Amino acid sequence: MSRTSKMSTSSSSCRGRSMHGLSRRELLQKAGGGIGTLALAQLLCGSGAQAQELNPNPLAPRDGHFPAKVKSVIWLFMEGAPSSVDLFDPKPELNRRDGQKISIDVFNGNPGPLMKSPFSFQQYGQSGAWVCDRYPNVAKHVDDFAFIKSLHSDSNDHVPALYQINTGIARPGFPAAGAWVTYGLGTENQNLPGFVVLGNNQGIKGGPLNWHAGFLPAAHQGTLFRPEGTPILNLTRPAGVSGEDQRRQLDLLAKLNEEHLAAHPGEAELLGRIQSFELAYRMQTDAVRMIDFSDETADTRAMYGVDEKETRSYGSKCLLARRLVESGVRFVQVYSDGEWDAHSDLTANHTGHCRATDVPIAGLLTDLKQRGLMDSTLVIWGGEFGRMPVSQGKDGRDHNPQGFMAWMAGAGIRKGASFGETDEIGYKAVVDPVTVHDLHATMLHLLGIDHKRLTFLHNGREYRLTDVAGNILQPILA
Repeated sequence: MSRTSKMSTSSSSCRGRSMHGLSRRELLQKAGGGIGTLALAQLLCGSGAQAQELNPNPLAPRDGHFPAKVKSVIWLFMEGAPSSVDLFDPKPELNRRDGQKISIDVFNGNPGPLMKSPFSFQQYGQSGAWVCDRYPNVAKHVDDFAFIKSLHSDSNDHVPALYQINTGIARPGFPAAGAWVTYGLGTENQNLPGFVVLGNNQGIKGGPLNWHAGFLPAAHQGTLFRPEGTPILNLTRPAGVSGEDQRRQLDLLAKLNEEHLAAHPGEAELLGRIQSFELAYRMQTDAVRMIDFSDETADTRAMYGVDEKETRSYGSKCLLARRLVESGVRFVQVYSDGEWDAHSDLTANHTGHCRATDVPIAGLLTDLKQRGLMDSTLVIWGGEFGRMPVSQGKDGRDHNPQGFMAWMAGAGIRKGASFGETDEIGYKAVVDPVTVHDLHATMLHLLGIDHKRLTFLHNGREYRLTDVAGNILQPILA
């Protein structure tokens, strides 16, 4: 694996502490009670250089293979698959042939006729990009976008499609893109996870395997945050355990684990557990601070729609995403609530989701620009596949992995660009088809990573996020 590690050495302020005046049973009770919620703080400082050698910090920031345009990624994930032809890629042929039956393969069978979009479209900005009337605030930013209109993937079922867009492979068990990124680059804030997932209100299809570390070291797994209340379950100390008690318990665990590591160097599962305990301790303050928006101005809250019922949930997540990357988090995924899975009543489905996400996404883009973060952040918008040009039932659309779209904005992106096309009805990618591996290769390139060199030896084979494929989409790069 070709990567450069730059490890820092922490002080040993926690050295030499012990638990006094306790019986063996009392000591074990105190050390074990509530251990699932405790964190192994500053383990690396437990025995100085020896602990550093045994347990180097896998999330320490590292340089990429070449100078990066991007420091952080915010992936706006529209789970359920929005319809390209109804949002950003209108097809006049659908208007002309509305109601016409064609021969077409669909996921659920019994396809209806071609169906025109229920929405009207308008061109925006100097680029003249088309946007539907349900995304008026996002439309104001199209000159910052690079549209990728010819994506295609392998599965027409949500779960494998989600795995593919997240991990590059349409099967469970492979590392997520965010895990690969932190494996290659680490992260700048050691008090927060390098890879954060802001989930939705109904549960993401396929669950944690969408942000799993797979065969990579466990420290690179995504951490699911909640935008309200306690950001991570079981993060706080148990009732009745003082900070002093916790410190003594953790110092004892540090000593025991150091002894075990000395006898079993490089034991991956134990290393991952130790590192997660250490990070959890540090997060007890910083993670809670991240979701405290009291220091945000009224104008900022309004920009994201945080105080409005329809936009509060996604607005809060977008604002939290900005706060996370501003604090040095490397990779943030922001899942929309509900699903864009419009098998029926596409008009109501997409209208509702646009209403929930339009102001928050526009607010995020505006805020990133105002704070100078757009110069170091890559924003990606898209779902796991697209939707068919024909109707399903009376007024829905079925799944379509053969032609869909995404857009990128931010550092290193050629503003106002559009790459690739689907056919005249929006069914298949026909001009410059783009694979998920191409999307991932382009993202890694902007982060300063050669996707062919970021590898991990597993079961005798060198694996990578882009498997054995992937081309950088040079036409959308600045």
